[in-house]
Amino acid sequence: MALTLATATDTPRWRSAALTYARSVSGTGGERAGPSGPAGEAGERPAGASEGAGPRLHVVSGKGGTGKTTVAAALALALAERGRRTLLVEVEGRQGIAQLFETQALPYEERRIAIGPGGGEVFALAIDPEQALLDYLQMFYKLGSAGRALRRIGAIDFATTVAPGLRDVLLTGKACEAVRRRGADGERAYDAVVMDAPPTGRITRFLGVNHEVAGLARVGPVHHQAQAVMRVLTSAETAVHLVTLLEEMPVQETADGVAELRAAGLPVGSVLVNMVGPARRAAHPAGERALARALAGAGLPDAEALAAPLLAQGREHAQRLALEERRRAELAGLGPPVHELPLLPEGVDLAGLYRLARLLRDLEW
Repeated sequence: MALTLATATDTPRWRSAALTYARSVSGTGGERAGPSGPAGEAGERPAGASEGAGPRLHVVSGKGGTGKTTVAAALALALAERGRRTLLVEVEGRQGIAQLFETQALPYEERRIAIGPGGGEVFALAIDPEQALLDYLQMFYKLGSAGRALRRIGAIDFATTVAPGLRDVLLTGKACEAVRRRGADGERAYDAVVMDAPPTGRITRFLGVNHEVAGLARVGPVHHQAQAVMRVLTSAETAVHLVTLLEEMPVQETADGVAELRAAGLPVGSVLVNMVGPARRAAHPAGERALARALAGAGLPDAEALAAPLLAQGREHAQRLALEERRRAELAGLGPPVHELPLLPEGVDLAGLYRLARLLRDLEW
């Protein structure tokens, strides 16, 4: 399906549509004035917001179980707290954002889900590949009702399922369009876009798929779209942040991810170490007899029986702290800035999400 679209006849009408899309992605034009859908009318730009020179597309990835969706949501809130208008994008169809913000499942439209204390707003969008493909077909091929008929007979679902490359092109393209979209007044629709992206093991291929597609499709709308998207993804407007834990496998996958992103020419942002426990120093281990005497002096029964297991736990704790320090050193050696986020003892709820956002807002993004 992707190859069929890529090699469609490159008539002036298709070329014009493709260039229109490319202009919207590259920031040189576009007619969409703001978030789509009735829930996306964001009103006036918040006071204090500015375009700035830093990244505007923050791609958040991480090994499964590291809390990347939580970190992405907290980052979106942190940027909104600075008086910005932020779009939080979900591309995996898990509705994790809706669960975090305790709201209904997100539709395929940009919907406001939170307001930061600094006056900024957080919008959210769950990108549906089928709907994105229908948008694409309408934009470039003017299929209209014919495109909807294709969906009814299952052709759209078939295309996005059997052609995973096409699926990723649609997902990244939709996010990049939001990054560069301007309203009728010339202002950015969003000051920042935060993408809850696929895991670290797949992130480089996910972001680099447009380069492959542009090479396969030498002409036509797919070629122009893929090139425009790659210009955004490889520019200083994009930063790929990797979420990890102070554990062996997540740290190794983070190191591999940083190397792969750099090799692909994709900009690495920060490494975010999540769920870090409170700082504790390992006490100097006492002898078993000395510990037993101390326990007995404190009035504890069976002091001698308690001493050995307590000493074993102390040794395990000291070893764990030493391993964590070693992994901190490994992460520091990768090059990108490393930031730590605390473990939330009560779990992740809205209050915890805002707590993480307050920690993130003071960092350089």
